Amino acid sequence: MKILTLKGKIEVLTGLHIGGSDDTMKIGGVDKGVIKVYDRELKREVPYIPGSSLKGKIRSLLEWSFGVAQLNDGKPFESDVLKQYESTHLKEKKQELENFLKLFGESSENRFGMTRAIFSDCFLLNKENLDEVREIKTENMIDRSKGTANPRQTERVAPGVEFEFEIRVKVLDGDNEEKFKKIIEKGLKLLELDYLGGNGSRGYGRVKIHYKDWENETI
Repeated sequence: MKILTLKGKIEVLTGLHIGGSDDTMKIGGVDKGVIKVYDRELKREVPYIPGSSLKGKIRSLLEWSFGVAQLNDGKPFESDVLKQYESTHLKEKKQELENFLKLFGESSENRFGMTRAIFSDCFLLNKENLDEVREIKTENMIDRSKGTANPRQTERVAPGVEFEFEIRVKVLDGDNEEKFKKIIEKGLKLLELDYLGGNGSRGYGRVKIHYKDWENETI
């Protein structure tokens, strides 16, 4: 088995909001906070990007790119759906879609074995400038029945903040290593062209992905 590793950083271009468990109204505080993790070195909570958020967004974008996002009633695309469309345009994409499912896995019967791609949590790199890591954005929610505006504050990770990321891919006998790399790299490019986190239609969550070459280790 071979392990491929892609390391790099995610640069925040516009305010990023991935909601935490404190998304409730607080007197004197923000209405919607970002998700945070306790940093042992700094002895305080700092923002981070969960690996599940990164993986889920990239998977969703790839499904739309492959033309299969709408085929499973809003649920993630899986191999049993592929079987139903053997005679359509998906037949021509079968090999690519199988590689996609090998990478991202299936929630039910996984006919391709273990999920190959592992998305680690992305931790903060700008630890020396913590005062500049967060920003508060005030927006108005319009009550159309009353014609009134209700201000609401949202905590965001500020532009210029960077997070490190790491994606590992297991390559088993019979797997196509180069195809795996291309799918992951395509997903990262799609993420740059779209957004990460919530409220993307309002300009939140634009990011730039920086990485170099893949590393590999044979076990």
